Amino acid sequence: MTSRFFCPQPLAPNSLAELPSAAAHHALRVLRLGAGDPVTLFNGEGGEYPGRIAEAGRAVRVQLGDWHAVERESPLDMTLAQALPSGDKMDFVVQKAVELGVARIQPLASSRSVVRLAGERAARRVEHWRQVAISACEQCGRNRLPEIAPILDLRQWLGQLAQDNEIRRLL
Repeated sequence: MTSRFFCPQPLAPNSLAELPSAAAHHALRVLRLGAGDPVTLFNGEGGEYPGRIAEAGRAVRVQLGDWHAVERESPLDMTLAQALPSGDKMDFVVQKAVELGVARIQPLASSRSVVRLAGERAARRVEHWRQVAISACEQCGRNRLPEIAPILDLRQWLGQLAQDNEIRRLL
């Protein structure tokens, strides 16, 4: 099976793309890929680019082939609203939600949540969950990244939901 990597930059057919440092490290040190090995790159905007590793040194550069308009997205536009679980269970929730085709994940802080995140710590956790979602997309074959929203209080999110439904009813 060909290894897949998320490359958050504009990609073009028949061009050379450089893997981000974390993906390059994973390709060289963990997967032990080298020059000539096939890989697939995607940038989260849909579709994917098959390619071959052209250079595997300090930087990993991939010679891209033609763009393939492969869509593996669910036809359902699903949002998962998840109260913050204890420990690192949210990583597992994000991973499985991505694999199941969820389009958006809304982490919620509730009065019964054991974990309390705010400020810079909350922003770091959301960024961590985005990286978990990227890894899950690489693993399961999705070409579009689901949105991981900032943490909201449950009451605040329900208020937004009610307001959105009112607006839809007026239209």
